[in-house]
Amino acid sequence: MDRGGGGGSGSESRLIGSFYSFLRKWILRIVSVGDIPNHIAFIMDGNRRYAKKWKLEEGVGYKAGFLALLSIIKYCYELGVKYITVYAFSIDNFRRHPQEVQLVMQLIHEKIKGLLKEQSVVNQFGIRVLFVGNLKLLDEPIRIAAEEVMAATANNTNTMLLICVAYTSSDEIVHSIEESCKDKWGEGVAGDDKIQDYSVIKLVDLEKNMYMGLAPDPDILIRTSGETRLSNFLLWQTTYCLLYCPTALWPDIGLRHLIWAVLYFQRNHSYLEKRKKQS
Repeated sequence: MDRGGGGGSGSESRLIGSFYSFLRKWILRIVSVGDIPNHIAFIMDGNRRYAKKWKLEEGVGYKAGFLALLSIIKYCYELGVKYITVYAFSIDNFRRHPQEVQLVMQLIHEKIKGLLKEQSVVNQFGIRVLFVGNLKLLDEPIRIAAEEVMAATANNTNTMLLICVAYTSSDEIVHSIEESCKDKWGEGVAGDDKIQDYSVIKLVDLEKNMYMGLAPDPDILIRTSGETRLSNFLLWQTTYCLLYCPTALWPDIGLRHLIWAVLYFQRNHSYLEKRKKQS
């Protein structure tokens, strides 16, 4: 009797799982009839509030947020999104309580190492991973792990996942200006009279030296928890980018939120393309 009951429960679970998988693919196929964003960026807001809401330890909120990220990466891949960018850790976040910063850094290190496993989502779907930001600010073990993941996934071509860590737009812009000056004038020529003979720095020079230079500008930026601020994220790249702000906290984000965001993009796509051509 007990065995029979357990078997029945297992069969029902598999049946429900199969039905959900079929329904998900059916929905994605319908949505894919319209224009799909080439690049979606995410501000993963609400991990701490999620933990507070459910009276959980703070670290549990971040871990739940990581699981949500894995699901979103899968859904984006199934939709045909080519570039996914996530705001994992701002430079400004280093100002938070040292214990919280240490907790987040440990989690980041753990999850980066997990990306190297054969069964990880990046290997399942052929995703190339890039870590974007002022990586010199990271502890050496995290920086080494990030470099290992980037090297291990360098030949993956299906989708590119850009993880912004130790990143802010203001730092990115300053970095780009400094590198552009070095490219044009070299080191130590700022006070040289011959500087007039050098080419001026152009827009293309700045964009080439941006941390985000390997990816096109995002088509839509999704920030969870209902906040409408960009928080020093991709300020240079979001001139013609839609902003979509569901009220769900990041760990609660799911397929329905992504679908609504894509539908919002599809309703506004022709208008944005027209504006780009006019600029």
